[in-house]
Amino acid sequence: MARYAGLVEYDGTDFAGWVAQPGLRTVEETLAGALGTVLRQPVRLTVAGRTDAGVHASGQVISFGAETELDPSSISYKATAVLPGDLALRRCVAVSESFDARRDAKSRSYEYRIFNDPIRSPLERLRAIHVARRLDLGLLDKAASLVRGEHDLRAFTPAKSHHVRFVRAVKESSWEARDGLLVYGITANSFLYGMVRSLVGTMLEVASGSRELSDLVRLLEGAKRSEAGPAAPARGLTLVSVDYDNLDFGGGIQ
Repeated sequence: MARYAGLVEYDGTDFAGWVAQPGLRTVEETLAGALGTVLRQPVRLTVAGRTDAGVHASGQVISFGAETELDPSSISYKATAVLPGDLALRRCVAVSESFDARRDAKSRSYEYRIFNDPIRSPLERLRAIHVARRLDLGLLDKAASLVRGEHDLRAFTPAKSHHVRFVRAVKESSWEARDGLLVYGITANSFLYGMVRSLVGTMLEVASGSRELSDLVRLLEGAKRSEAGPAAPARGLTLVSVDYDNLDFGGGIQ
């Protein structure tokens, strides 16, 4: 059986997250169904990062095995042809038999987008949140810089979760102004459930003056979830890339 890796893109607005759930429309079930139709066999997917309901992806990565005479580019083309408009298998490549999209990932990167203007933007309503009050970009970036490094991040994931280890190594964490948006970028070895949205919600409290910057340091040392800010809405979050030692989808996309 040959092994493949796929680059997946989706608008998470109308999906109940990645993981297949009875009676709900999910990315996993929809994509596996399309691949099963094209390859004429059941397909089991392994995913780099399980996104939540409403979260988008431009650089999600999957791996799967299949017995087929189709070349990888035909797999992605034919699968996308039968997928709904909010989901696509952008690229597909052959990989080694041992490749695992989740286990072999070195890091994952997310972006969170805020449209910061007194008047909302209809064009950004599904990919960014609207914050009317003026946000201090410098203060947001100072808060983001504190997140870089290794921290106990249990304050930024639900108190009742499947996690048993809460320390994560954050490689990159910063805010920037981009095309009329404020964009938070974060890269880490792995993420806790709801971690990015909870970090953003807490940093927005810092930027609005309702929380001191110094308090974020305490939260990053293993505080309780109830002591951090609320999770920001899912629609502003996008999984933008997953890094591997040896994986190239070509075409300048990864």
